[in-house]
Amino acid sequence: MTIAAGRRRFAGLLAMGLGLTALGGCGGFQLGMKKPEVAVVDIRPLDGNLLEQRFVLSLRVTNPNSVEIPIEGLTFRLDLNGQQFATGVSNKPVVIPRLGDGVVEVTATTGLASLLRQFRELAKLRDKAEYRLRGRLVTGNFGGFDFDETGEVGLPKGFGEAPRRESRPPVEKF
Repeated sequence: MTIAAGRRRFAGLLAMGLGLTALGGCGGFQLGMKKPEVAVVDIRPLDGNLLEQRFVLSLRVTNPNSVEIPIEGLTFRLDLNGQQFATGVSNKPVVIPRLGDGVVEVTATTGLASLLRQFRELAKLRDKAEYRLRGRLVTGNFGGFDFDETGEVGLPKGFGEAPRRESRPPVEKF
């Protein structure tokens, strides 16, 4: 065998190996996959201090596909009433069943300025807030899905109102 023939054979084997590797990497991805839908179903205060507040967001992820979607994590930004409110990431794995849904709880972080803007909106005595949720679901088999969803989320009664003082009978001292 000549050197030129050996090089051609090596190049052919290399091309075939790269092709099989690329094909194997795409084996888990199915063409025609629909994007999952992501909706906010609940917002609860978690903790905070003067400069930073944290909330627990419950997100419903709906899978319209005939295969389950293993989610390794997600990144997101939440806007409330047309203004940026909070951002967050999560690395909690969850599997969304085929033709089903699941609730994922994530921690969202906001700053004092964003919180004060929202209190002005809540002073209008709204019982619901409009939201826009943008981000990316990170999946192992499919690479990931970007999402950009809008909707409304109900607020607990009294959210944003000044706390009421309970009336107590006067205390008499003798």
